[in-house]
Amino acid sequence: MKLKESEIRAQVKEYLELQGWFVFYHLQGLGSYPGLPDLQAVKNGRTLYIEIKRPGGRQSEKQKKFQHNLEAAGGKYIIARGIEDIRNI
Repeated sequence: MKLKESEIRAQVKEYLELQGWFVFYHLQGLGSYPGLPDLQAVKNGRTLYIEIKRPGGRQSEKQKKFQHNLEAAGGKYIIARGIEDIRNI
Protein backbone atom coordinates (compact mmCIF):
# COMPACT_ATOMS: atom_id res chain seq x y z
CA MET A 1 0.00 0.00 0.00
CA LYS A 2 1.35 3.40 -0.99
CA LEU A 3 1.40 6.06 1.68
CA LYS A 4 -0.16 9.48 1.17
CA GLU A 5 2.13 12.51 1.30
CA SER A 6 0.44 13.55 4.54
CA GLU A 7 1.36 10.18 6.10
CA ILE A 8 4.97 10.44 4.92
CA ARG A 9 5.13 14.02 6.23
CA ALA A 10 3.88 12.89 9.66
CA GLN A 11 6.45 10.06 9.79
CA VAL A 12 9.32 12.37 8.78
CA LYS A 13 8.23 15.01 11.30
CA GLU A 14 7.97 12.47 14.12
CA TYR A 15 11.35 10.92 13.29
CA LEU A 16 13.11 14.29 13.26
CA GLU A 17 11.46 15.35 16.52
CA LEU A 18 12.68 12.13 18.15
CA GLN A 19 16.19 13.12 16.99
CA GLY A 20 15.84 16.49 18.76
CA TRP A 21 14.86 18.68 15.80
CA PHE A 22 12.26 21.47 16.11
CA VAL A 23 9.99 20.77 13.12
CA PHE A 24 7.03 22.68 11.73
CA TYR A 25 4.78 22.64 8.68
CA HIS A 26 4.64 25.39 6.10
CA LEU A 27 1.04 26.07 5.19
CA GLN A 28 0.55 26.67 1.50
CA GLY A 29 -1.80 29.32 0.21
CA LEU A 30 -2.37 33.03 0.16
CA GLY A 31 0.70 34.88 1.42
CA SER A 32 2.93 31.81 1.22
CA TYR A 33 6.19 31.99 -0.73
CA PRO A 34 5.85 30.09 -4.05
CA GLY A 35 7.52 26.67 -3.91
CA LEU A 36 8.07 26.72 -0.15
CA PRO A 37 8.77 23.15 1.07
CA ASP A 38 6.40 21.25 3.33
CA LEU A 39 8.57 21.18 6.47
CA GLN A 40 11.28 23.21 8.14
CA ALA A 41 13.51 21.68 10.81
CA VAL A 42 16.01 23.40 13.12
CA LYS A 43 18.62 21.87 15.44
CA ASN A 44 21.87 23.25 16.83
CA GLY A 45 21.78 26.23 14.49
CA ARG A 46 21.17 24.10 11.38
CA THR A 47 18.05 24.60 9.31
CA LEU A 48 16.65 22.08 6.83
CA TYR A 49 13.91 22.64 4.28
CA ILE A 50 12.15 19.38 3.45
CA GLU A 51 9.82 18.74 0.52
CA ILE A 52 7.73 15.58 0.96
CA LYS A 53 6.95 13.52 -2.14
CA ARG A 54 5.32 10.16 -2.66
CA PRO A 55 7.49 7.68 -4.54
CA GLY A 56 7.35 8.80 -8.16
CA GLY A 57 6.18 12.29 -7.16
CA ARG A 58 7.92 15.23 -8.85
CA GLN A 59 8.66 18.81 -7.88
CA SER A 60 6.76 21.65 -9.47
CA GLU A 61 8.71 24.33 -11.33
CA LYS A 62 8.15 26.70 -8.39
CA GLN A 63 9.58 24.09 -6.00
CA LYS A 64 12.62 23.62 -8.24
CA LYS A 65 13.18 27.38 -8.34
CA PHE A 66 12.89 27.63 -4.54
CA GLN A 67 15.40 24.77 -4.15
CA HIS A 68 17.83 26.42 -6.58
CA ASN A 69 17.61 29.80 -4.81
CA LEU A 70 17.90 28.27 -1.34
CA GLU A 71 20.93 26.14 -2.23
CA ALA A 72 22.57 29.11 -4.01
CA ALA A 73 22.26 30.97 -0.69
CA GLY A 74 23.87 28.05 1.19
CA GLY A 75 20.66 26.46 2.49
CA LYS A 76 19.98 22.72 2.87
CA TYR A 77 17.03 21.35 0.85
CA ILE A 78 15.94 17.71 1.02
CA ILE A 79 13.35 15.81 -0.98
CA ALA A 80 12.04 13.08 1.31
CA ARG A 81 9.99 10.14 0.12
CA GLY A 82 10.32 8.48 3.49
CA ILE A 83 12.39 8.35 6.66
CA GLU A 84 15.28 6.72 4.80
CA ASP A 85 15.89 10.02 2.98
CA ILE A 86 16.55 11.90 6.22
CA ARG A 87 18.29 9.29 8.38
CA ASN A 88 21.82 10.51 7.64
CA ILE A 89 21.39 14.26 7.95
